Amino acid sequence: MKPFLPLATTAAVLFLGVAGAQGLPDLGESAQSELTPLAEKRVGESIMRDIRLREPTYVDDPELNGYLNRLGSRLVAQAAEARQEFEFFALKDSTLNAFALPGGFIGVHTGLILAAQSESELASVLAHEISHVTQRHLARLVGKQNQSQIGTLAALAVAILAARSNPDVALGAMVAGQAAGIQHQLNYSRDFEQEADRIGIHLLEKSGFDVRGMGSFFERLLRFGRLYENNAPGYLRTHPLTTERITDMENRIQQRPYRQVADSLDFLLVRAKLKALEGTPQDAVQESTLQVKERKFTSEAAARYGLAQALVRAKQLPAAEREVQELRRMKVASPLVDTLSAELRARQNDPAGAAAILSAAQTRYPQERAITYALVENLLAAGRAAEALKAVNADLQDYPSDARSHALRARAYANLGKRLQQHRAQAEAYYLQGQLLAAIEQLQFAQKAGDGDFYEHSQVDSRLRELKRQQAEEAKQKRP
Repeated sequence: MKPFLPLATTAAVLFLGVAGAQGLPDLGESAQSELTPLAEKRVGESIMRDIRLREPTYVDDPELNGYLNRLGSRLVAQAAEARQEFEFFALKDSTLNAFALPGGFIGVHTGLILAAQSESELASVLAHEISHVTQRHLARLVGKQNQSQIGTLAALAVAILAARSNPDVALGAMVAGQAAGIQHQLNYSRDFEQEADRIGIHLLEKSGFDVRGMGSFFERLLRFGRLYENNAPGYLRTHPLTTERITDMENRIQQRPYRQVADSLDFLLVRAKLKALEGTPQDAVQESTLQVKERKFTSEAAARYGLAQALVRAKQLPAAEREVQELRRMKVASPLVDTLSAELRARQNDPAGAAAILSAAQTRYPQERAITYALVENLLAAGRAAEALKAVNADLQDYPSDARSHALRARAYANLGKRLQQHRAQAEAYYLQGQLLAAIEQLQFAQKAGDGDFYEHSQVDSRLRELKRQQAEEAKQKRP
């Protein structure tokens, strides 16, 4: 995967989970003098807006990201030091890697999800990254420099980010960054990793996972690193792994009682979905069909779900429908099966049927974002804009900062012929995506829409003044 060049060139700051540790001197308040938790959060939010808008490998899949967030939240709930919200997201990349950004944003490569042989192994990587964040390793790393903390952080982050895929690019980034002591900082990473290992094992155990999952996964990474040397898994470039670290990890794990933990159904289905999206549609169908026919699986539900996903890719909808019906007969209960069933209805020009499936699923899984998005989409496709608006308005009560829901609201208003409200909703969607100029333009369109009452126009005028003030402040900050 290529580095996030658009982010690097705009000096966006990425922290990739190589951080803080036992044995470091106490930095006291110096680590927080410029880089406060609030500053870290704002930097992280800015980076995430760029990733969602410009990074081609970002996986805009609410099912996959929803699963990662459920898994991550289970771990975060056991972290006493967690004082901020976390967001987990996926990048379509075959390499084995994961990384933490400022403010609790954690990215996971799809290759790492597929490489994990159990849910406990995947959870171990998330627990490791969560520990980097909760221990404020980023602030402790940057606080060791006497220079501007933000400037040093930017150069360090660009170097580490580049190292995810290409160590030579990382070296160039360090030179270009002109940040003294970056290599020295990176040399601390072994200690940083040991602290994240220790806390990660604790999170795994408290969350009910098999702590041996961490040891088995990292041992496998170490073996790969020895076999391929210069082509070692990307995770080893940003998370240096040594026999000493493995030994320390194993010693801690052996002190815990043995616990056998079954993988969740959603873990198996998510992996099956990712696998079905690899290669050509025909190859995916052939491989999945063979797996089901010869019963070469650990979970029949996951195997049939993966086959159904592959058949959808190959546009073999009747065959995919048969697999979904077989899953229903097996009483497989998962929001991923419901959304796939609804997708098949929609692809067969039956949005009303899809909406019916999704409406029932929403009752069972009220917090599942993928179901809500799909329900609103299909209500709009079925010409039921008023119902779609009601559904998305209810959703925004719980998730007021969801850019996708604001965009869906704009579409619902457009279908109802309410132009002022359409542009106002689209403005909020753009604003939440970090597109301030586009948001201002939409509010100006709203002013000229020709409909809306006095109260609605007042709200538009007030919001426009607010965004223009923000625009002026940002322009002032950019002046030399």
